[in-house]
Amino acid sequence: MAETAPSHRRILKIAVPIVLANISVPLLGAVDTGVVGQMGAAAPIGAVGLGAIILASIYWIFGFLRMGTTGLVAQATGAGDLAESGAILTRGVMIGLAAGAVMVLGQAAITWAAFRIAPASPEVETLARDYLAIRIWGAPATIALYAVNGWLIATERTRGVLVLQLWMNGLNIALDLWFVLGLGWGVQGVAIATLIAELTALGLGLWLCRAAFSGAQWRDWARVFDRAKLQRMWVVNSDIMLRTIALQAAMTGFLFVSAGFGDVELAANQILWQFLMVTAYALDGFAFAAEALVGQYVGAASVVGMRAASLQASLWAVGASVLMALGFWALGPLVIDIMTTAPEVRLAARDFLPFVVALCLLGVGAYMFDGIFIGATGTREMRNTVLLAVAIYALFLWLAVPVWGNAALWSGLMLLNLLRGLFLAALYPQLERRVARAAPDQA
Repeated sequence: MAETAPSHRRILKIAVPIVLANISVPLLGAVDTGVVGQMGAAAPIGAVGLGAIILASIYWIFGFLRMGTTGLVAQATGAGDLAESGAILTRGVMIGLAAGAVMVLGQAAITWAAFRIAPASPEVETLARDYLAIRIWGAPATIALYAVNGWLIATERTRGVLVLQLWMNGLNIALDLWFVLGLGWGVQGVAIATLIAELTALGLGLWLCRAAFSGAQWRDWARVFDRAKLQRMWVVNSDIMLRTIALQAAMTGFLFVSAGFGDVELAANQILWQFLMVTAYALDGFAFAAEALVGQYVGAASVVGMRAASLQASLWAVGASVLMALGFWALGPLVIDIMTTAPEVRLAARDFLPFVVALCLLGVGAYMFDGIFIGATGTREMRNTVLLAVAIYALFLWLAVPVWGNAALWSGLMLLNLLRGLFLAALYPQLERRVARAAPDQA
């Protein structure tokens, strides 16, 4: 890799399409809800929402496939090993298809467990079962798409990620309107629309990755099933999976504890949570840029390039977080008033808005160091630091929430994100030393 530092234009070329792609995600959820809301009953809304949450919770665990693929492919690209880049994509897609097939075969157990954990009224549960029975068939495509997106990000083809997201969500919305409002298929129509969108998206995604299939490397089975490569992929992905499960538990715990404060503070926290989602969608773009660029410089054994990519992508993320924090501070009360008309909820949300502003600033380190360590496949460090941070977070909540209530809950979330960033920052020099040791081997 000739350049020792990525240009700002290159960073934005990777980050901006990711941010734009993320914007379409909440739009789809709003349309799904709005379309079934036209049926004039509450049960269909609850069924679609519950079914979508059940699948999303399972799919989120498989996020390791996206992150692991990005880091490994970026390093292979940086090392000039295009054959390995294609083989990694094949492995990832195969893992995704296999995991999805297991979900299809185990759908009865998944549905049983889901409704044991989150029981609903008989009408909602019946409709949700119909929804899940259709959508579960899209699991192989949906999980395989994580690997496709990881490959596109690693090779800096994030416009492809944007095209893929717009196609999937756009087609889903169009079919929602046709199947539900036009044909009157109800909740099943929403599920069929999503299934078709997921299946066609995988086809489009593989076409967008056609560079990986330009030679025979993607079906070089000796390389694809190379024991050492598979073992490394397993280590990377298992570390990320454990890290993801721990974070999911922490976020779920936040919402469960919120429910214990009563309806007003629960509603206020749900509204403020949407602000945090905006932060996540924006910072993801720069974190993904760090994943791709750091991974490529690690593959090229360039400590200078790795450091420059980490710093420059992080500077953009800091700038974005400052702008978002200022926007939340200035416009947050207005947005809260738009999202709810209940005076007591408005007041509670405004009281805790400063925590969201602070989180916007304190959380940037966690996002960016995650991206840096994913690119460098420093997944063991990610796993260990998240487990430690979540344990401290849980202890803090146990001690502080009974005394300070919701303020302690938000303080705990701030502490969790701050610790994640600080722990990885302390370990960052180890990554540079690891790359420096590999430099002679890459010469």
